[in-house]
Amino acid sequence: MTELPQPEVICVHESDLDGLVSGLLLQRLARHRFGVEVPLESYHNHHWRQRAMREKCAWVADFTFDARLDRPQWVILDHHPTETRPMRARLIHDLTKSAGRLCYDLCLEAGLGSPTLDRIVHLNDVADLFLLDDPDFALACDYANLVKTYQFWNLHAVIRGELERLLGHALLEVMAVKRRVEDPLGFEWSRDNIRPLSPEVGYVSTVVGNVNLIVHRLLEERAAPQPVLLTLFRKGNGTIIASLRSHGGEALKVAGRLQGGGHPNAAGATLPRSVQRIDDALVYLRQALNPTPVPEGPLNTLDRLFTEP
Repeated sequence: MTELPQPEVICVHESDLDGLVSGLLLQRLARHRFGVEVPLESYHNHHWRQRAMREKCAWVADFTFDARLDRPQWVILDHHPTETRPMRARLIHDLTKSAGRLCYDLCLEAGLGSPTLDRIVHLNDVADLFLLDDPDFALACDYANLVKTYQFWNLHAVIRGELERLLGHALLEVMAVKRRVEDPLGFEWSRDNIRPLSPEVGYVSTVVGNVNLIVHRLLEERAAPQPVLLTLFRKGNGTIIASLRSHGGEALKVAGRLQGGGHPNAAGATLPRSVQRIDDALVYLRQALNPTPVPEGPLNTLDRLFTEP
């Protein structure tokens, strides 16, 4: 059995189903291993980068491994690309598995598996890894959309922190109807409302429907000349989240320029708190994605004379 230290806190990504599944599974594992209820915290990428890492021991899931997390007695379970090699932390990393799957593998080692959890983790895999050819793809997207629609902690409260309650939940009927009715309407609207932010990024206006599926179809049909399509979501507290999608790996590079992260073709970023409206976000993004070139002047010319071979 994999040896793990007792955590003071469990931290997960707040933006999607993978974070919720990971967090609840890790809490269950800690309860089984140590007989304690470990606090669960969730963060969007922007706030995660600002969090102070004070704990001597923590379990972290669904966040890209970086130097800040390379701490003794810290365990990180993740599937995002990383160039940082662990020197002190314990990194459990696999690009082909969701973070929830990596957490469930540890639960299975501890004898905590069940047919219900098997099913939930499979659906999470399909949605988070966007496995289009899986026969459960549409249903898996409905599960993933629960978090997008009702938010992490609201859904956590609805299922009372018990992951098994998620399987076959009545709210899935709402997701299925939304998919059948809203997605076609939303696609038609969004196809006619794509605006360029830069030569490589197009902003997709959305009104109804599953945004991920709509943007995927827009990319498939090459509805815009830009390789990266960006959508915006305004949370209740006014924070604006940018979501980026691509088919050639460009999304992650663009997200990095916005201090975000994610997968090569599915990434995101939290915009500064000063940006409170969608119109302001578009102005900010155009500036961030189209940096003003440094004007040529005497000092620039002089510098080049001394630096060029």
